[in-house]
Amino acid sequence: MAGVEESRGKSIKLPMQGASYSIYRGAEDEEELHIEEPSGNPNNSHGRKKTSRLSPTLQKYIIGIVLVAFVAFILGFVATRRPCASCDYNTAELSQDKDPYESWDQQDPTNMDWNDLRDLLRKYLRDGQMINDVIRMVSEGPHAAGSEEDRALAQMVLEKLKTFYLDHTWVESHFAELPFPDRKRPSFLEVTVNGTTKESIEMGDSDVYCPYSTEGDVSGGLLYAQYGRREDFQRLAELGLDPKEQLVIVRTGFISFAQKVANAEAAGAAGVLIYPESPNDFAVYGHVHLGTGDPNSPGFPSFNHTQFPPMKSAGLPKIPAQPISSETARKLFRKLIGVQYPSFSNADSIFSKFKNPKLNLRLVVKNVKRSVELINVFGSLTGLVEPEHYIVVGAQRDSLGPGAAKSAVGTAILLELARTISMMVHNGFKPRRSLLFVSWDAGDFGSIGATEWLEGYLSMLHLKAAAYVSVDSAVLGDERFIARTSPLFKSLIKNIIKQVENPRRSQQNIYENAVSKNKMWETEDLQPLLMDTSAFAFTAFGGVPAVELSFAEMEQPYQYLDSRSDNYNNLNDVVGGRLAAVSLSMAEVVGLILIKLSHDHILPLDYSAYNNELLQHVIDLNQYSSKFQEQGLTLQWLSSARGDYTRATQTLRKALSLSDLSNEKLIQSFNVRIMRVEFYFLSQYASATEFPYRHILIGRGEHTFQALIDHLKNSPENINVGLLRKQLALFTWTVKGAANALSGEVWEIQRSF
Repeated sequence: MAGVEESRGKSIKLPMQGASYSIYRGAEDEEELHIEEPSGNPNNSHGRKKTSRLSPTLQKYIIGIVLVAFVAFILGFVATRRPCASCDYNTAELSQDKDPYESWDQQDPTNMDWNDLRDLLRKYLRDGQMINDVIRMVSEGPHAAGSEEDRALAQMVLEKLKTFYLDHTWVESHFAELPFPDRKRPSFLEVTVNGTTKESIEMGDSDVYCPYSTEGDVSGGLLYAQYGRREDFQRLAELGLDPKEQLVIVRTGFISFAQKVANAEAAGAAGVLIYPESPNDFAVYGHVHLGTGDPNSPGFPSFNHTQFPPMKSAGLPKIPAQPISSETARKLFRKLIGVQYPSFSNADSIFSKFKNPKLNLRLVVKNVKRSVELINVFGSLTGLVEPEHYIVVGAQRDSLGPGAAKSAVGTAILLELARTISMMVHNGFKPRRSLLFVSWDAGDFGSIGATEWLEGYLSMLHLKAAAYVSVDSAVLGDERFIARTSPLFKSLIKNIIKQVENPRRSQQNIYENAVSKNKMWETEDLQPLLMDTSAFAFTAFGGVPAVELSFAEMEQPYQYLDSRSDNYNNLNDVVGGRLAAVSLSMAEVVGLILIKLSHDHILPLDYSAYNNELLQHVIDLNQYSSKFQEQGLTLQWLSSARGDYTRATQTLRKALSLSDLSNEKLIQSFNVRIMRVEFYFLSQYASATEFPYRHILIGRGEHTFQALIDHLKNSPENINVGLLRKQLALFTWTVKGAANALSGEVWEIQRSF
């Protein structure tokens, strides 16, 4: 990966294909002080004139007056000091002239309280015109990763960032091999009889495809599998319907394309057809790599000129997958039972009828791979107290379609936040921690830009990245607020949305509106991270707390997402012609979160949130206590480790309540423990190249809680005792290690092994 840093005022032209540069600031030369000795012999008093002298009493009186006046001046200055909202200093010049690691007691990072900062953010957030203009510009047409349109947008983002009061702007680029439709050999679907084509089936737009689908030519019957979830295939098995060597047809929703295809492959299917839940006649695209990042370099960065051995991600499918339009799905369903669409009701009847032993389909999927340059664009503000700790906010820039919801809204919000917060810093806001604003490339191919950046800087980011906020797909409606999040963010999110007006009803804030519509809002709309997002990569791979926020509709999902119809007009119609206003509301939510994360002495992340999560996992495992006992195993040590973690959070909370917030070294030590909670849950016993998502609670691999549960679901004769012991032991010790790390120094743990 090549990185080039830009300071404000300089211009660069893409592409950037050079070496990485680091800037080191040397100490400035100090002037030597020379004390001149008086000429002549000091002992020679001859020739001196007598001078009059004040009496000792008068001297003491004068000195006393001077001291009293000086003390009074200092007290008056301290008591009346206020931040200057109009001070016009240049943050770029400040970062060059002053060492950001200078003594803490020489700086005053908290010269504005929360109310001041909230009001300042609202003051500088504009009326939404810039957001509206950027959404229109970005969504003018498809801008796939590596295309000329994508490169032009990268240049636009960079140029806009350079006009703001940011300390640094730069780009980082690298090459990756991406799959695209083969227009010379297009994919096709047909009905065959005894190997002879009987009817060609129109699939819709030939440019709509599943990135990372395997190329293939497969034939078989057709079987409906609902959403392609595990439980859907389990239900098929219960009904005696075998998907082996069959083409399965599934609908969009609930889980990603990659998960649908992986489940179908695990069930033995020959191929997968995916249609959208929409009355409109179009197909939707989605990558089918079960993971994020470049699947040709799993767990390590696809840097330019690196010489890693050839590897492939285990998440790549071995069966072909193809999107089809709604109308194509209707035609296929008519061939099965003579109706247009399956109903949500009477599911058993649907499963049993949606088959036709006489129908045979042939699916041929073709694509071509191209090496393209991917460009991530960065802007940063340097923190004044903890500059080495980063708060990162990012948005996907590319899109296989127009991407109004997928990439345009997020890009517009990202730029508006960079402009607003840098203006706040220019007018008095002094963030403790650094802020990074990032425009990611290749999001539609599995968050490659974000994941490769994580992989490239993993050795330092787990020490520096304190939190990540994603504004991908931030507006999909305006009725419902959804947060897909690390548990550490939940309390902060609830606090923030109580302070932001709901975009639909002016008399309610977002929290009040959410609770009024759904009493179960906290459990239903504060959701786990989704696998195919940049936020998931930050937490499951990098061990960084992450959140992805969005407005959505109450009943139906935004039907145009990931389609050629995801344009400005359709998205604007969904929100009643108020796209700019809804986007501005999301910008305010994200902006307040960024300010809290960068400003507060103690990181506002709820490190105790995993207490209940771990308790629930232990309860779930207790359901299989008999199977553990049959193998001579016990859950006692896991319960003990969970208790240790809970006690560690309680001890930390007590220590914080008794601490002196002016002791910056102590505060930073607390913050390091808080920001690394997710990192503590990365299994240190799993290889990053074999199992990139090492997080034991949300990751993927045999080291995870889900793998342990899946193993226990097997019949006793199918349980691998050695593997079960290993899984339980490593899971237990990872929880124990998290408790120890959160407890502080080794001499403070005081427990025997």
